[in-house]
Amino acid sequence: MSKVKVGFVQMSCSKDKAENLAKASKGIRDAAAKGAQIVCLQELFTSLYFCDVEDYENFSLAEPIPGPSTDSLQKVAAELGVVIIASLFEKRAQGLYHNTTAVLDADGTYLGKYRKMHIPDDPAYYEKFYFTPGDLGYKVFKTKFATLGVLICWDQWYPEAARITALMGAEILFYPTAIGWATSQDEATNTEQYNAWQTIQRSHAVANGIHVVSVNRVGFEQDGLMKFWGGSFISNPFGTIIYQASHDQEEVHVQELDLNTTDRYRTHWPFMRDRRIDSYAPITKRFIDEA
Repeated sequence: MSKVKVGFVQMSCSKDKAENLAKASKGIRDAAAKGAQIVCLQELFTSLYFCDVEDYENFSLAEPIPGPSTDSLQKVAAELGVVIIASLFEKRAQGLYHNTTAVLDADGTYLGKYRKMHIPDDPAYYEKFYFTPGDLGYKVFKTKFATLGVLICWDQWYPEAARITALMGAEILFYPTAIGWATSQDEATNTEQYNAWQTIQRSHAVANGIHVVSVNRVGFEQDGLMKFWGGSFISNPFGTIIYQASHDQEEVHVQELDLNTTDRYRTHWPFMRDRRIDSYAPITKRFIDEA
């Protein structure tokens, strides 16, 4: 299909897993009512962002994939005829956990999952305590409406991840995300951080000539110490912001994308044609030392 309507659900979360799943499902229904064919949810939408602390009790939030949440969402996908991109805390085995996104096709079929490859470890983002790095590699999913690439949050900062996913045939890159501002932070720093976050993702759109959809959570968490900055957005294949959500409101948005514009941008600005793949071997090194 040359044109596809994509939706996202930007929402706040609570401690109640069932409540969060119900809110997300309602958001999907609202997006479908607006014509969405593909709907992306934010990162780890079934809970508060629990990685602000290293607490063994939080492992109880995890579930198998496929599992209860995907079972519920598969029914919603089949009922509405929409593709759903759902980010979940995966329990793979005893003591083995991943930050994972499942993709469900428009007939409710479970198409597979992508496990987050880049795992951060920073104040209030202690993800290495919880998540084993992904071992499935980069993935694309051939859905009823488009071939999707899915990356997750910290993956956003790595052009290599976007490039490989695009080279695998992704027509749209989706980034489920959970990122925010410390409420003790000054406004200038907040603005600089958001601009950097958006700019790096817009650059992936430009470099690869494909649409990018980034979906972030919103609201205060961590006893008011963290404000998740929302700002979910959609970029065209040349980095132009087609739509940007607010920084403090829940929102369901649907946008029509013309996937044929990829060919126009890639032929007029032929970055893909001019790649010197014979010269890129050093990229696999951690650092290129003189010695």
